[in-house]
Amino acid sequence: MNDNGNREPSPPQKRNRRPLLVWLLAAGALLVILIGVFAPRPKIESAKTSDSCADNSNRGSTFTITAGQSLLNRHRSYSPGIAAEELVAQKVSQFVRSRQEILHGLAKHLKFKVPPAFDKFLATAEKGNWEEIQQSWKSLKKAREDNDWSEGASMLWPVITETYGVAETAHTWPAQKLLDFGQAVLGSLRPNMVYVGGNDAGRYIPTLLNETSDGERHIVLSQNAFADASYLAYVRFLYSDRLATLTSDDSQRGFQNYLADAQKRVQHDQQFPNDPRQIRPGEDVRITDNRVQVSGQVAVTAINEKLFQTLMEKNPNMSFAINQSWVAFQSTYASAVPLGPIMELRNQDGLTPERAAQAVDYWRTTTQQLLSDPAITGSSPVRLAFGEMASNQAALLLDRKYVAEAEQTFRMAAELLPANPAVVFRYVSFLTGQKRFDDAIPVVQNAAHLAPDNQQFRDLLAQLQRNKN
Repeated sequence: MNDNGNREPSPPQKRNRRPLLVWLLAAGALLVILIGVFAPRPKIESAKTSDSCADNSNRGSTFTITAGQSLLNRHRSYSPGIAAEELVAQKVSQFVRSRQEILHGLAKHLKFKVPPAFDKFLATAEKGNWEEIQQSWKSLKKAREDNDWSEGASMLWPVITETYGVAETAHTWPAQKLLDFGQAVLGSLRPNMVYVGGNDAGRYIPTLLNETSDGERHIVLSQNAFADASYLAYVRFLYSDRLATLTSDDSQRGFQNYLADAQKRVQHDQQFPNDPRQIRPGEDVRITDNRVQVSGQVAVTAINEKLFQTLMEKNPNMSFAINQSWVAFQSTYASAVPLGPIMELRNQDGLTPERAAQAVDYWRTTTQQLLSDPAITGSSPVRLAFGEMASNQAALLLDRKYVAEAEQTFRMAAELLPANPAVVFRYVSFLTGQKRFDDAIPVVQNAAHLAPDNQQFRDLLAQLQRNKN
């Protein structure tokens, strides 16, 4: 999971190149762990499931956000007179009730019994007491980790993780900011557009509001779960009447294609040890008795990307938008353009200089408002979500050779998250790629000052200073 759209650094002195590259590659390792709590476990397997239909008819219409318009001032007034906190609590309860119906419908379709613990968790989540929700979730996770599971529990698990993700995000986000953010994402979508969420906020907040608000009901998917057979069964149950979903055969082909590719790359590295390694940092690929074994989040992400490519190929007339995870699906960059805080895929007009400039204006406005809001501190999940999105759009701009626009957006992401390892390493990678050590050093100095216990910042700073000299 190390494809960030960054350029590799080119220090001026050859003798110092390798140590600096080691530290910049460490950024990839940091990005790997930021995929999110609810990403699928990194095990390479699949399960047999069958297709189903569910009634998710569109309702109403959507609205759009123009380039340069702030995320924070554009939201739908749902019910005048109702406080945001009360409204979000109502929406979470409504969402949980809908998951209760879906849980039992999916169980009936797959011919499994609903575990009593699942019903108990959903009843707890509907009441809205966070401490009780958390305790119930911990009990379920422990049972899962102890392998105290039936096949049915495993196949129904995505309903539970999605419910917990929505409840946790609603608990950690200020209610009005949650409403603003969710409607900014949903409002940027075109009619009938499929939305793919990456980070937690980008997945769970739009999911909550999409299911509980007036307006078009979009298809909402998770970027990080295509490699999970139980999630694919969940998607088929929800959306197979509106989308050509991935089948078990599609999943098996995706796995086999990845394994074949990984085998070629590991054999290359063994045969040509002096060439640049083709196995990515954090990608654990081994060949034992002529069998390929892979593990880790890098492998899971690579499979997720291949399966998403298959999904798009199966739906050639559908439009897609994505909120990229920290480690983006880089194969999507060729046809991607910024779309408010997210990215539109398969855009026919392409990423023009005007669109790139509009993206910068968009993030400038949003960053200024976030930094001027005393209620949004540096540790706020609001800043984290926006900083991630800005950093991901900067990576897209850089990949498409809009270097000046990418730099401005990287800088704004660093202003929002000055001590976030992934943001700092991305920005530093960009600067050192241009041999701008004098510009990179203050970025790391500030990060080390704000996070004095972070040894990686201190080590990177020392390495940058050595390369400068």
